[in-house]
Amino acid sequence: MEFCLIYVTASDDAEAERVGRAIVEERLAACANILSGMRSLYWWEGALETGAETILILKTRRDLAEQVVEHVKALHSYDCPCAIVLPIASGNPAYLDWIGAETDRR
Repeated sequence: MEFCLIYVTASDDAEAERVGRAIVEERLAACANILSGMRSLYWWEGALETGAETILILKTRRDLAEQVVEHVKALHSYDCPCAIVLPIASGNPAYLDWIGAETDRR
């Protein structure tokens, strides 16, 4: 079984919590980490923007990644939300087994 992290930026803690909770409740991810206080610099519609954002990291199986990305897009307030899938090359086998077990909806 392969695993991944999905890196998401959100407008604030409340949005990260809402999106993360929905995805974990549906067992599409085993865990959602919310990290407050990020400052972002980015180009949007031809202008250099800056703003505060919150990071949401979702831990899941690789075979669920596209479904998670689609859920993020549906739940998110941004027109073009950041949802980037990062493969996990290796890790604590017991922890990876836990991710697999918690995302198994049988």
